[in-house]
Order: sequence, then structure tokens, then C-alpha cells
Amino acid sequence: MKRYDFVYLFDVKDANPNGDPDAGNLPRIDPETGEGLVTDVCLKRKIRNYVGLKHQNSPPHEIYFTEGAVLNATHRRAYEAVGEKPEPKKLPKDVAKAKEVTDFMCRNFYDIRTFGAVMSTEINCGQVRGPVQLSFARSIHPIVALEHAITRSSVTNEADKEKERTMGRKYTVPYALYRAHGFVNPFLAEPPKGTGFGDDDLDLLWESLMNAFQFDQSAARPAGSMAARKLVIFEHESPLGSVPSHELFDRIRIKRKDDSGPARDYGDYVLEIDDENLPLGVRLITKP
Repeated sequence: MKRYDFVYLFDVKDANPNGDPDAGNLPRIDPETGEGLVTDVCLKRKIRNYVGLKHQNSPPHEIYFTEGAVLNATHRRAYEAVGEKPEPKKLPKDVAKAKEVTDFMCRNFYDIRTFGAVMSTEINCGQVRGPVQLSFARSIHPIVALEHAITRSSVTNEADKEKERTMGRKYTVPYALYRAHGFVNPFLAEPPKGTGFGDDDLDLLWESLMNAFQFDQSAARPAGSMAARKLVIFEHESPLGSVPSHELFDRIRIKRKDDSGPARDYGDYVLEIDDENLPLGVRLITKP
């Protein structure tokens, strides 16, 4: 496993990329700059959903954090697999057995192997730091969150039949291009101390990012309203890497073609990648 730094670009059009439940589901925003935000947790959810769909949530690509999952029941499987009886909130006293329990979870669950997990519940499977981490995504320019009034055509009770229909609210962003940064730490991937995240898992990560919004359609995000636009990957020959991440990220610049009006399409931007005189030991990969 090598070290990787990457830049991920995606856009939204007439949709809500990541509503904030503490703000009435308004699109997340930086109040100081007006720039839109999408959390790392949101992006990881897209990756989990794609992997789960592609591999039918089966080992070694099961998804640990799924809707309706009972984590203790999942942990119990690991103890049964290694022939141990769990003690409340404790790992097995035998260090080798404790490692077997945690290794079982890493081996069977893609998102644990990739992002890590805290599994120290009543049935304790330990804690794992994942080799892949993502930043918040931030829009290139400030966003405008539009508020749309909607009505309900049906009522709940017969007593309300003659009343006016309930008004509701729906929020969209007319257009925004978002940028997120990511990192793959080889020292947290390779056994015996790492999660076992391998080259096949890495290829699936890139595939998941490029298809993250294909099966995420909803009323808030209609088909085609969100799209992965570009994945720029810096591959290091050395596990330690050749240069700091920020120096590579600074090589990716995004500019408006014309500032006379608001951006409403990906074609309104120009992506500049400085691939001249890359540091020794760094290879540039772009997708698509």
C-alpha cells in the first residue's frame, strides 16, 4: 500500500446536497464566508451505500454502519467466529483472541477496514483507526439557499378535510461546485497493525467516489442533480510521501470562466492542474 492524497470535485444543481437538521434542513453553510459545506460523514455515507449495493452487503464487503443495524448483534458474530464468550464491555483477556475479534470485523466489513470504527459497546470489539480520511467539502464560491413553499394534497384526519392544506418548506441550492480533500495512510492499512485495507479496496474507493450520487436520488436530490466531476489523485512511491499534502493540493486551482453572472453549470468553471515538475516520487492520476 502506498500513500495517496486526493482532491474530489462534485457539484449540485437545484438540490440540497447536505441538509442541517439543526437548521430546519437548510443546506449547510459557513456563516462567515457564505460557502456551502458537505460533511465528511455525508460523503462516507455515499461510499458505504454504493459498496453495499454493489456487493449486496456480503463479506468481505459488508457495511458496519447501516440503517437499522444492531451493533451488539454484529459484534457477537465476531466472538462466535473465534470461539469466545463476550464479557460486558471488555475485550478477551487473551491478547491474541482480542486481536482475532477485531481482525474479524476488519476482514468482513469494508467501512471498518476503510474508515475505522469505535466498537467498544457492551460487546466490545475494540477500536480501529482507518487509513482513509475525508475532509468536509466546501463550495468554490458562496452559495444561495433557496426556500420553496410546498403544499400537502392530503390530510391525516377526517376532521381536517375542509381545512387548508398544510404548508411546508423545501430548500435547494441553484448551483455549486464543491471540493473535498482526502488521504490514504498506508501505515494504518497494512497488517499486522493496520486494518488490512488493500489495493482492491482502494480501487473500490475510487469507484465509489465516482459513482457516489448515482443511487442517492431522493426528493431533495433528484436524478442528475448531483454529480462527481473530477478525482485528482497524487500517488507517492514512499509510504512516508515526498511532500506535505497541502503542497499538492495547492496545485489544483478552480476558476470562473466569466464573473459577470452566477455560475449555473460545471462548464462555467476552469480546472487547472499544475502537473509540471511534480516532486520526485509523486505520480498524478485523474478520474475520469
